[in-house]
Amino acid sequence: MTSEPPAQDTTDSLTSFPMQWDFIRGVPSMKFLPPEGPPEVAFAGRSNVGKSSLINAVVSKKGLARTSNTPGRTQELNFFVPAGHAGSADDLPPLAIVDMPGYGFAKAPKAQVDNWTKLVFSYLRGRVTLKRVYLLIDARHGVKKNDEEVMDLLDKAAVSYQVVLTKIDKIKEAGVPRMYAETADRIKKRPAAFPEVLATSSEKNIGLEELRAAMLAAAQS
Repeated sequence: MTSEPPAQDTTDSLTSFPMQWDFIRGVPSMKFLPPEGPPEVAFAGRSNVGKSSLINAVVSKKGLARTSNTPGRTQELNFFVPAGHAGSADDLPPLAIVDMPGYGFAKAPKAQVDNWTKLVFSYLRGRVTLKRVYLLIDARHGVKKNDEEVMDLLDKAAVSYQVVLTKIDKIKEAGVPRMYAETADRIKKRPAAFPEVLATSSEKNIGLEELRAAMLAAAQS
């Protein structure tokens, strides 16, 4: 069965954000990574931060990234590419989105957590085509210690990252400017952090266009 053509342009020029996406593979270890070539942007965050829901909202496709109430369900690096591309060496997409395993979950066995952590760190350190990591922070809780540990790693590896607040609709409107300010203050001295903080809600479709624009700009950088 042939895929339908994408609704928007998915050529190498990336003049607009592709709006039809497919899952191409889950990567349990580095040897299974797709061929390097297209720019990649990755989504990272604590378990239950709303990562899968936000990815689904950004690409306008329910169920593309698996959502679950069980922390730690995403156990691999999951790669998504614009529809019509296989992601193989002879059919490289113009952009890839990588859904990374969540961190900070307490219920998974330690050995499993260690394996996922090693996979994520290896990917961050060794993937030349990784243009930016979107580090998701739950607006209800702000930056936690394990978020700062991930920032430390990204700073050390010199991997560009941008903080994205999720579930912004779950806090009172009066508290939004304070959350922006507190988050911006936490990252202002970090060398690899992109200075602009984004705020989103996958439920209310808040901030999705801004996030798409940021991803497009990162891919072209």
